[in-house]
This record gives sequence, C-alpha cells and structure tokens, in this order.
Amino acid sequence: MTIRTGIGGWTYPDWRKGAFYPDGLRQADELSHAARRVGAIEINGTFYRLQKPESFARWREETPPGFVFAIKGSRYVTNRKDLSQAGESVDTFVAQGIAELGDRLGPVLWQLAKTKRFDRDEIAAFLALLPRETGGLPLRHAIEAGHESFA
Repeated sequence: MTIRTGIGGWTYPDWRKGAFYPDGLRQADELSHAARRVGAIEINGTFYRLQKPESFARWREETPPGFVFAIKGSRYVTNRKDLSQAGESVDTFVAQGIAELGDRLGPVLWQLAKTKRFDRDEIAAFLALLPRETGGLPLRHAIEAGHESFA
C-alpha cells in the first residue's frame, strides 16, 4: 500500500512570501517545486471549469515519476439535487482530457455539497455512473461528504 502526503492545490499567493516557495521562484515553476516536496496535489480548478487536455499533459510533464494528482470532480456533477441524474455531466468531466495525466492520474474526488443528505439509492445510482477507466487508465473515485447523515 502506498500512502501519500499532499496538498490541495499549488497556486497560493501567500506561499510566495517564503512560506513554501523560495524567494525568486517563477510562478510557472511552482507546480514543479511543490511536486518534488509532496507525493500528491489536488487539482481544484477542475471543480469550477473544464480544463484543456494540453493543461493535463503539461502538468504531467512538470511532475516527477511516482507523483499523482487527485482531481476534484466538477461542481456540475456534485452540486445537484439528484446525483443519479449526473450521467451526462460525469461523461463530460471524464472526457475533458484527464487521461493526459497518464501515470500521474490519481483519484477523482467528488466533494458533495455540505447540505447533501445521504440517500442509499441515490448514492448507489451515482456510484454506478462513475466510469472505471478513461483512455485505458483505471479510474479511482473518492467521495467527500459533509452532511452528518453520511455517518
């Protein structure tokens, strides 16, 4: 089993003040710097909008072997009344080019709204929508639930 320590993103202005990034480090080099100090980084931007396949390929190239990205699932999937109706949005999310990460592709994190209550049938239907692979790469999924009904 592999256990990784990671961070939730890499673009934080406060980190440029010597707290994490060394003085003088170009912003374009922040991902490369961070990826050599932790084993995983979450891509938060995928929650807000689709990314270009070229971006995923560039991020792969900027990171060392053995490193992985956790990809935050789209809010257009998770912020809806009925998750079982998210099939088209799931397909669009997966098709945006995440396979370009290659061996850097880690889990997809589906962060549910804090108000989303647990419903066994709805969650089972949602899980059934999640593909097991993309571009020949296995997909792993994780759900982050904030509502106490999931306990």
